[in-house]
Amino acid sequence: MQIPDGLDDLYQEVILDHYRKPRHRGSLIDPDLKSEGFNPFCGDQVILSIKLSNEGLLSEVAFDGQGCSISQASASMLLNNINGKTIAHAETLITDFKNVMQGGILSPAQEESMGELLALQGVREFPIRIKCALLGWTTLQDAIAEYKNSKEAKR
Repeated sequence: MQIPDGLDDLYQEVILDHYRKPRHRGSLIDPDLKSEGFNPFCGDQVILSIKLSNEGLLSEVAFDGQGCSISQASASMLLNNINGKTIAHAETLITDFKNVMQGGILSPAQEESMGELLALQGVREFPIRIKCALLGWTTLQDAIAEYKNSKEAKR
């Protein structure tokens, strides 16, 4: 999706709003999923902690860390979009978001499900910043993989 002229400022405002007033900032005690992501090139850090409900929903989500506006806003936007959803939904969102960051094309339904996350696609114009936008996403992917591996090991 190409951002129409005049919407650049709006999309930047979405990112800045999430950076200035991050959603789900903090950490959870005894989370079911936890992972820490670090970008050694710029020093960005994202620590995710997530609790699952009895139904398997991502019922409580939190992130902590430090870094640039892109990494922190992206983590806030990510958690806003997975809160109350399933792990499968989160995995689909990760795939779609990575596709967007790599210049891929989404179907109208995929675009609609991404909502405000599409504001981050402007980052593609600055390839060095793509890792910043993806930090929370790869951290979530690691947390899910670790969770699934630990469940498999217990069987």
